[in-house]
Amino acid sequence: MKVKKSQKKKGCRMQRLVSLSRSLSSPSRQIRTLTSSPPLPQTLDPQTPPPRTLADLRRRLASESPDLSDFAYSVEVGTKKKPLPKPKWMKETIPGGAKYAAIKAKLRELKLHTVCEEARCPNLGECWSGGETGTATATIMILGDTCTRGCRFCNVKTSRTPPPPDPNEPSNVAQAIASWGLDYVVITSVDRDDLADQGSGHFAETVQTLKTLKPKMLIEALVPDFRGDSSCVEKVAKSGLDVFAHNIETVEELQSAVRDHRANFKQSIDVLKMAKEFAPVGTLTKTSIMLGCGETPDQVISTMEKVKEAGVDVMTFGQYMRPSKRHMPVSEYVTPEAFKEYETRGMKMGFRYVASGPMVRSSYKAGEFYIKSMIEADRAINSAS
Repeated sequence: MKVKKSQKKKGCRMQRLVSLSRSLSSPSRQIRTLTSSPPLPQTLDPQTPPPRTLADLRRRLASESPDLSDFAYSVEVGTKKKPLPKPKWMKETIPGGAKYAAIKAKLRELKLHTVCEEARCPNLGECWSGGETGTATATIMILGDTCTRGCRFCNVKTSRTPPPPDPNEPSNVAQAIASWGLDYVVITSVDRDDLADQGSGHFAETVQTLKTLKPKMLIEALVPDFRGDSSCVEKVAKSGLDVFAHNIETVEELQSAVRDHRANFKQSIDVLKMAKEFAPVGTLTKTSIMLGCGETPDQVISTMEKVKEAGVDVMTFGQYMRPSKRHMPVSEYVTPEAFKEYETRGMKMGFRYVASGPMVRSSYKAGEFYIKSMIEADRAINSAS
């Protein structure tokens, strides 16, 4: 007897879910509860000495954690034929405002690309305008708009032979940033496996040009994995940037299902480790993962632990959103409460900062505001000593 595709999908999902609650008004919507991993802590006793090993941390978290067995973890997305509407916390706002319009006009004038637009980021208007924090940010995408890889979640164009990089791009980026008056800029790129140095030289030149024109500008480079080439990583890490970022994208177990076959968890972790070794003291390292791809809470926690062991300072979590019907479907919508619990767990693990929420992206304005504050505080301490 043949089993329908929808029945297979439901069976697989039931294996991942620990418990279900049908408390929403729609009978087809389900909520997952967080019982498959140790409950996440709220506080740690300040009188207890800090844990020295990962095993010590796990024991302490387990002993001091409250019971969250009824915690609502996620909402399902329905089936392909009968999709459920997005939950209320995933509603997007329409970008606008004078600063947003000015930045967009300058981008078109200088023929620059931003990952904010390419990825259809829901925070675009908030980041470009400065929002509540007043820290205006933008994420510039260099090395063209065509990638040599084809990850299942990404909406950027792909080709084995993209056009050559624009030699004037570093100066164009510097001109744009100087005219915007931004406090913090993220420079990212497509993968360029077709280039001998995989684009690392272009990254370094862009950072150095920006620092020459805007010495106080804080620069984050969100880089590809450079296929694990240490010379490429070293070139960017020593370019003068303030934050070296590389995204592992998803939990270790889902790497091959989500990312291009040339990417993998170990390679990404090695890049983050090398960056910490090569970069000057005080340079922060950062990574990000998407939730809602089919991962379990246990897998998320395990991945966080390995990222922390790699010496990463900052980690962000956001909800995966399917950019088109050609891309990997959303497995589930993780609740804001669950994102908050991952943030709590991450801070207890020792990350210097964790940004976690459904609308958070790897280049996120609110996170950059706190990173900017951390860097300035570190420099003040170093200059006083």
